[in-house]
Amino acid sequence: MTRFRGCIDIHAGKVKQIVGGTLSTDTDTLQTNFVATLPSSHFATLYKENGITGTHVIKLGPGCDDAAIEALGAWKGGLQIGGGITSDNAQFWVDNGAEKVIVTSYLFPNAELDLTRLQQLHDKVGKERLVIDLSCRRRGDQWIVAMNKWQTLTDTKINKQTLEFLAGYCSEFLVHAADVEGLCRGIDEDLVVALAEWSPIPVTYAGGAKSIDDLALVNRLSGGKVDLTYGSALDIFGGTLVSFDACVVWNTEH
Repeated sequence: MTRFRGCIDIHAGKVKQIVGGTLSTDTDTLQTNFVATLPSSHFATLYKENGITGTHVIKLGPGCDDAAIEALGAWKGGLQIGGGITSDNAQFWVDNGAEKVIVTSYLFPNAELDLTRLQQLHDKVGKERLVIDLSCRRRGDQWIVAMNKWQTLTDTKINKQTLEFLAGYCSEFLVHAADVEGLCRGIDEDLVVALAEWSPIPVTYAGGAKSIDDLALVNRLSGGKVDLTYGSALDIFGGTLVSFDACVVWNTEH
């Protein structure tokens, strides 16, 4: 059964919601939907109190470590952490309360999948504590894994072969559809169907969700195999389209 999973995106030390495709080093092009006045720990506590397991904290660039540590401290062992994770610092984040670490760019030096780095990270924290982020951009009828704040396309396509191979090293996948992330214009339905068909391990999809009905939609499209994250549409992040309480009810009733 599809579940609602939470997110806490941190940029420049604050909890924010950003249009994914605009996330780069050029601050002039950055489109921000929401900037929280409350600390990261507030959102972590909210997810904890409502039992929203699998929630991920993503550090979007420098200046985010303190806020990330604060969030992890509010729910020790209950949150996943991503953003700048390497084999050198992964254990640090586990020691600071992360349930799992999420990795993308580190695995793709020069935009190419590095199997040595993958093995090193697996050896450091183990399969059960590792989440591979395969956030992607759509190119025709294919999805290409994107890194470097979703600005650089890698040599890796999301397909059955890729997911089956990488599943041997991690316990789940996190997939942002970067082209629709933050736009609240609907999910990439084809990607959800593909993820359910191809992945042998749990997957969380993020990007474009705009209605509480999207939980039922993802459940139908994926046969309950893919979980869903809301961002900018959610009322706790300044959105008007989706109620956090309704998401909690969905998880409770399903």
